[in-house]
Amino acid sequence: MRMPTATVTSKGQITIPVEVRNDLKVDAGDRVEFIQIAPGRYDFVAVTRSVSELKGMFGRPSTAVSIEDMNKAIARRGAAAR
Repeated sequence: MRMPTATVTSKGQITIPVEVRNDLKVDAGDRVEFIQIAPGRYDFVAVTRSVSELKGMFGRPSTAVSIEDMNKAIARRGAAAR
């Protein structure tokens, strides 16, 4: 099986191979992200959906969570990561 490849131009640009564009459902003007997964390794992710399209995807929460509780949880996680 042949792996899709691209060549970097002198301006740092690449043309995404058509099979990759089709698989990711990206077209001219769409955005993509490069997410570092390890030193020297990146995932290439299409950013083609609006965040508003995610509304309702997971159903209603079983319990309400206040902004204050969310901020506390984020602070705890941040402190644990140090």
